[in-house]
Amino acid sequence: MDTERVKIMVFGTFDGLHLGHLSFFKQAKDLVRESFLVVSIARDVNVLKIKGSSPSLNERKRKKLIESCELVDEVVLGGVHDYLAHIKKENPDIIALGYDQNNYVEHLKEDLNQKGLNPEIVRLKPYKEHVYKNSLLKKKSSI
Repeated sequence: MDTERVKIMVFGTFDGLHLGHLSFFKQAKDLVRESFLVVSIARDVNVLKIKGSSPSLNERKRKKLIESCELVDEVVLGGVHDYLAHIKKENPDIIALGYDQNNYVEHLKEDLNQKGLNPEIVRLKPYKEHVYKNSLLKKKSSI
């Protein structure tokens, strides 16, 4: 990676790619002038545990889908048991959270500090959250 670029990391399931995701990636990249966006894809087992259902696309397919997005510089799979290990490996300057991300965030700053990391943590704005949310889009497609 270019040492002058600021590494920004985002997280999500990304079970499909819609305008809300594109806005999320663009907002993250636009936090700083010279950015390098790393997208962490939630592992299938963790999606099932958190959301109560498996994603439509498996983690490899979701990773490949996000890799095809021009806004994204790197895509990684999240941790299976330890969500901090892959963050430590990437060592982001900024962690950008989605407006609705609640899992693992309550003590995120403290947990990162214990691992020797001190990224800035920012919360991004929603993009038509009543339209572009996978759970809502799936409901509409099944009607």
